[in-house]
Amino acid sequence: NWFLRTRGVRTPWVLFLDADERVTPEFAAELRRRLPGAREVGFWVTFDNWFWGTFLRHGDAFRKLALFRPEAGEYERFPEEMWSGLDMEVHEHPVLRGPVGEIRARLRHYPFRDAESYRAKHGEYAQWEAWRRQWLERAGPEAWAALTGRQRFKYRNLGAWWLGPLYFLGSYAGKAGFLDGKAGWKFARLKLEYFGKMRKKIKELERED
Repeated sequence: NWFLRTRGVRTPWVLFLDADERVTPEFAAELRRRLPGAREVGFWVTFDNWFWGTFLRHGDAFRKLALFRPEAGEYERFPEEMWSGLDMEVHEHPVLRGPVGEIRARLRHYPFRDAESYRAKHGEYAQWEAWRRQWLERAGPEAWAALTGRQRFKYRNLGAWWLGPLYFLGSYAGKAGFLDGKAGWKFARLKLEYFGKMRKKIKELERED
């Protein structure tokens, strides 16, 4: 938000990427075709994750709303007392005024060195997700309205025992994560473990309240 407000953006579009994300030639070519006449104010972009020595091309793909017109909105903000210092906070999505589309060509994401680095990072993410759910419960309808339908479903059910198994079955079987072989199986199991961590953190916060 500081960048959008103060740096005098002169381009009609901005694309926010992390240091471990890479643009592909296919992605750049689609932008050249679609952006000049686009009626949308933003686009979801999708990533192939590099994990266990291979790109995961199936299962539940990682995506974010990272491409948008700078005048269309800003990234959602949280109260200062909720600020944790975790890098999950730079992954939040912008709240835009206008229609949103999707870029089909994928970017590449090199996020994990191995399973242990995944577990360490997602231990922090689980804490942040629990905090965010707690904040949403207190913030009221306006905060919920800024989320996508999928996000609302996730945060409303994040403490449910069945959400992790449901995600696992949907990603590994329903979205063909099994086609990524051993890496796909390992990644799906780690995701299931991650949902368990989030549920545990939520229960801890509920006991503190």
